[in-house]
Amino acid sequence: MPLLEVQNLKVHFPVKRGMFGPPSAFVKAVDGVNFSIEPGETLGLVGESGCGKTTLGRAIVRLIEPTAGSVSLDGVDVTPLDGADLRAQRRKLQMIFQDPYGSLNPRMTVEDIIGEALDIHGLAESKSARQKRIAELLKAVGLDAAYAQRYPHEFSGGQRQRIGIARALAVEPKLIVCDEPVSALDVSVQAQIINLLQDLQQQRGLAYLFIAHDLAVVEHISRRVMVMYLGKVVELAEAKAIVRSPKHPYTQALISAVPVVDPDSKRQRIVLPGDVASPIDPPPGCPFHPRCPIAEDRCRTEIPAVREIAPKHYAACHLAK
Repeated sequence: MPLLEVQNLKVHFPVKRGMFGPPSAFVKAVDGVNFSIEPGETLGLVGESGCGKTTLGRAIVRLIEPTAGSVSLDGVDVTPLDGADLRAQRRKLQMIFQDPYGSLNPRMTVEDIIGEALDIHGLAESKSARQKRIAELLKAVGLDAAYAQRYPHEFSGGQRQRIGIARALAVEPKLIVCDEPVSALDVSVQAQIINLLQDLQQQRGLAYLFIAHDLAVVEHISRRVMVMYLGKVVELAEAKAIVRSPKHPYTQALISAVPVVDPDSKRQRIVLPGDVASPIDPPPGCPFHPRCPIAEDRCRTEIPAVREIAPKHYAACHLAK
């Protein structure tokens, strides 16, 4: 049974012209997404800015309320839960945020930041047990236990992200949503954080939804990769299959933009015309058709279903082979 199963998830934000009037339109940030994650698996999620990646991640952990659909964790639908029931499920599902500077309370010490999760879920029987657990978590992410009395402003960006990881680990989750956890860090620090996440996954059997815009990073850490465009999933396959043989025209354009070390490489750069359509008024038919180099008439009227193009390789394209 999948650890996480997302079915027809939608997140639509109302757009109002006045403070009290009815919505004049809706921003369809996430529009009917389906996927699953197995225990211990890393699923990479890529797409350009504004495609709905972060909104999807936050809807899964219920930081944003879904408009429709279901999110099942260990067979339990968490979308209708609240109060103590939701809190119990949140022990299994945590999040690491993109901004290591904005995700930590500057008024709290590291001990209080990490210990807050232990207090909420009643995971420390005494003050000494709490301190011991915090020291263990700091050591697990490569920080000295003596740092527990310091404040976030006393750390570098990479160290702050390690603190955020320790906070996520405090409640012993099964799945962590990683929302671009290395995009705000220096390249050398990015590699350290990626290696740390992989080590923790092996040691603790964690599953990750790894959100990023860097396909090279996603290919390195993920077993499967899911590509989003304008709130919809357009391709899903094994990481190597996505990189070596992308089926959807949008994925092909993304892959062509990845820098290649070999100067003799013959990879052809695919430049897409126009801009991404507005999620308030998405185009009819395939959402990618206004920019697609191979679009046909039916692409402009019929929404393509996600279908299996090759074994375990799915794409939402009428013309993909």
